Amino acid sequence: MDAFYAAVEQRDRPELRGKPVIVGSPPTQRGVVAAASYEARRFGVRSAMPSATAGRLCPAGVFVRPRMTCYQEESRQIMAILAQTGAVIEPMSIDEAYLDVTDVVAARRAACPAAAVNSTGPDDNLPGASALAVALALAREFKARIRHERRLTATVGIGPNKLLAKIASDFRKPDGLTLIPGRDKVQFLRTLPVRSLYGVGKVTEQTLGQAGITTVGDLQSYTGDLRALVGSFGPKLKQYAFGEDDRPLELGDEIKSISSEETFLHDTEDRKVLKQSLREQAADIAAKLKRKRLGAHTVQVKVRYGDFTTLTRQLSVEEPIDDAGDVYRLGCFLLRRDKLVTRPLRLIGLGVSGLTEAVNRQLVLF
Repeated sequence: MDAFYAAVEQRDRPELRGKPVIVGSPPTQRGVVAAASYEARRFGVRSAMPSATAGRLCPAGVFVRPRMTCYQEESRQIMAILAQTGAVIEPMSIDEAYLDVTDVVAARRAACPAAAVNSTGPDDNLPGASALAVALALAREFKARIRHERRLTATVGIGPNKLLAKIASDFRKPDGLTLIPGRDKVQFLRTLPVRSLYGVGKVTEQTLGQAGITTVGDLQSYTGDLRALVGSFGPKLKQYAFGEDDRPLELGDEIKSISSEETFLHDTEDRKVLKQSLREQAADIAAKLKRKRLGAHTVQVKVRYGDFTTLTRQLSVEEPIDDAGDVYRLGCFLLRRDKLVTRPLRLIGLGVSGLTEAVNRQLVLF
């Protein structure tokens, strides 16, 4: 979905259409940005950013309080539209999903043999170019139904595997549709930055850049052993550079959350002690996220007092985060917002959920 939270607000409040909408706390209060419309993103506003910073970057921004229940219900309605086709669905977050449409395409082709006309040859696991035409028609149906029934826009990417479909979905946003045929995948990827590949975060990007590898084409042409640069990820990264990906859809056993907590020897409300604990927990969580190549949409803080009363508070943002600084800052914000450190704590903890692939969305146009 395109700028999902903000798009829902602009749909429900017509006076906000075309304006830089920032979903989150107002800049005059301690708060963070949950989502931003494309108009606001042009000013550099992003999820998890302090609201005060967003206000400075975008003085004309219209701040709107999040309505998570509304966004969740909207997501349910959209997922129902997708499910009606019979596609196999792996929801990735509140606003994104993978669909395996192989069987749907095959059934439609069987029901309409004329679709096989003008076939131009095989394409990976698809029987011919006509199958791509059926997949494109199906994607246009998704987009049209979402626009008509939900009055929102979606961007769809089509490819022979998860890697390419994901990359395609980040092109021509908003309201885009991009197809990467298997036969064109190597050339298509060449000009993209290495950050566009699944599993390449800031650190890996910097490491590759120091070796003179800045584009996927550089990776394709690299003759050295990538393991010397990125460890055991090297062989898989090389496969991704050529558009190869054998990951199946995950339909039930995927990791749901990551957390870390500390029980103190003596109850404490010392801010330095608590902050240091949160920093260490955030670093631990971020390291696990990066190892698993995941990002989190929701951050949760947990506190337990001397009488064993336990409280949790959480906050969701639209764009996934995997940076220790973001996790730490959101945890601190939740503690301040809900005044959780009013007496000594026996335990403090951080957690993240709403996990999805940590793939950079800011891609250059092909």
